[in-house]
Amino acid sequence: MRQELEPSSELRDLIETHKVAYAVFGKAVYEIGGSIFDRDRASQAEEKALLALCAYPAVRGGDRLAKAEYLLEIEARGELDLPEHMQTLLRSTMWKA
Repeated sequence: MRQELEPSSELRDLIETHKVAYAVFGKAVYEIGGSIFDRDRASQAEEKALLALCAYPAVRGGDRLAKAEYLLEIEARGELDLPEHMQTLLRSTMWKA
């Protein structure tokens, strides 16, 4: 892949952070005997990671492509559904030089 189409390390880190938080949340939801506190904490961590990803100002071509592809996967699962997601995403496009 050409250099300009590769995502930045910062965006790759945000995506990986969300993937890990999502996996931890999934485990907390299905864990037998898990507490509501653990589920809530995992849910909040996943939401925070997703909002950080939505807020990332993808300026480079590789970042725009990787962010869009990943968020389309999230949306296809029905998980990009809060008004905060859309508001944060739209604000991230208002990049100023």
